[in-house]
Amino acid sequence: MIGFYKFIKSLGPGLLFASMAIGTSHLVLSTKAGAEYGWIMVIPILLANILKYPFFEFGIRYTHVTKKTLIQGYQNLGKPYLWLYAFITLISTFTILAALYIVTSGLFANLFKIDSLSLNFIALSLFILISLLLIIGRYRFLENSLKLVIAILFLSLLLTTVLVVYKGQVSQTTHFVPSPIFNEAGILFLIGLIGWMPTAVEASGWVSLWGIEKLKSVKEPPTLSEALKEFNMGYFLTAVLAVFFMTIGWKTLYGTGVELSGNAVVFADQVVQLFTAHIGNWAYFLIALAAFATMFSTCMTAHDAITRVSLDVLDKLGVGNNSLYKNKKAFALGVLIMALINWLVITLFSANMGNLVALATFVSFVFAPILGWMNHKTMRAKEVPPEYRPQKRLLLLSYIGILFLSAFAVYYCWISFF
Repeated sequence: MIGFYKFIKSLGPGLLFASMAIGTSHLVLSTKAGAEYGWIMVIPILLANILKYPFFEFGIRYTHVTKKTLIQGYQNLGKPYLWLYAFITLISTFTILAALYIVTSGLFANLFKIDSLSLNFIALSLFILISLLLIIGRYRFLENSLKLVIAILFLSLLLTTVLVVYKGQVSQTTHFVPSPIFNEAGILFLIGLIGWMPTAVEASGWVSLWGIEKLKSVKEPPTLSEALKEFNMGYFLTAVLAVFFMTIGWKTLYGTGVELSGNAVVFADQVVQLFTAHIGNWAYFLIALAAFATMFSTCMTAHDAITRVSLDVLDKLGVGNNSLYKNKKAFALGVLIMALINWLVITLFSANMGNLVALATFVSFVFAPILGWMNHKTMRAKEVPPEYRPQKRLLLLSYIGILFLSAFAVYYCWISFF
C-alpha cells in the first residue's frame, strides 16, 4: 500500500504529457483512422508512438540528469538552435491554444446542447477559468487535478471500448468499398495522423519544463529510474488510449458509409451520436464527459506548457535575464497574455482558423526531424555524464525516428509546393 501511495505521489510529467497529448490527435484523428480505414490503422498509430518515444524520453532524461531544461540544452548547442525553437514556439503561441480552445468550446456547446451562448463567449469563459486555475494552483494543482481527470477519462474510455467490442462490429452497407490508404488522400491522412501522434516533437521541451517543476515540488527528488518509469507509464497510457479511440471508430463507423465532417467539433458530435446509437442513449453522458474531459485537460496542460516555454525561451534569449521563468508574477502575467492573444485570434481570425492551423501543422511537420536530431545531439553533449546517456538501442531507435520523420517531412513539402 505504501509503495502504491508513493507511486501515485510520483506521478507528474508523464501524467501531464498524457493529458496534453490526448487531444484532437486522439479524439478526432485516431477515431477517424478506425472509422475510415479499419483496424489496420493500429499499425501507424503504434509506429508513431514507438519511433517518437526517444525524443520525449530525452526531455525527461536530460532535465533529471543536468537539472536544466532541454531549452538550455539547445542554447548550449548554439544560438541558432535556440532561435529555431523560439520561432516554433512563436507559431504555437498564436495557433495551438486558439485551435484547442475553439474545439473545446464547440464540444461543450454541442455535447451539452447549449445553443444560447456563442462559441466566443464559451471560449472566453474557458480562458478565464483555466487561467485562474493555473495562476492560483500552479504546477501542484495542475498535477493533482489531472490525476482525477485522467482517471475519469481512462475509465470512461475503457468502459466505452469494452461495450463497443462486446456489441460487435456495426453492419456494413451493401457494396462497401474500403478507402485506399496509399492514394494521395490516404497518405495525407497518414501524415497528419503520424505527425500529431502522440503529439508534436516540440512538446519534448514542455515535458522538460514539467520535469523541472516536479523536481522543485518534492522534498526527495525521484531517481532517474523512477522519473523514467513515471514518464513511461504516461506515454504508454497515451498509446493505449489512441488504440481505444481507433477501436471505437472502427467498431462503430467503419463500413457504414457515413460521411464524416472535416470540422473537429462537428466530427466529435457525430462520433458521440453514433456511439450512443450503437451502445444506447444511456451512454451519452458517459461518452460526452470523456470527450470533454479529453479536450479540457489538453487545453489546461497546453496553456501551462506554452506559457512556461515562452518565458524560458525569453530568458535564454536574454530578455528576462534568467528571471522571468522563476518569477510567479511573470508566470501569472504570461498565462493571462496567452489567454488574451489566443482569444483575440479566435475573435478576429475565426474565419481563417483553418489556415492558421495549417501553418502550425506545416511548421511542426517540417521541423520535427530537426528537433528530434537536436534532442539526440543534446543527450550526447558533454554536460550529460556518459553513464546517464541513452543506451545504444535507444540511440538507434532515435536515428530510425529521425529518418522516418525526415521522409514524411520531405514528402509533405513536396505535395505542398509541387
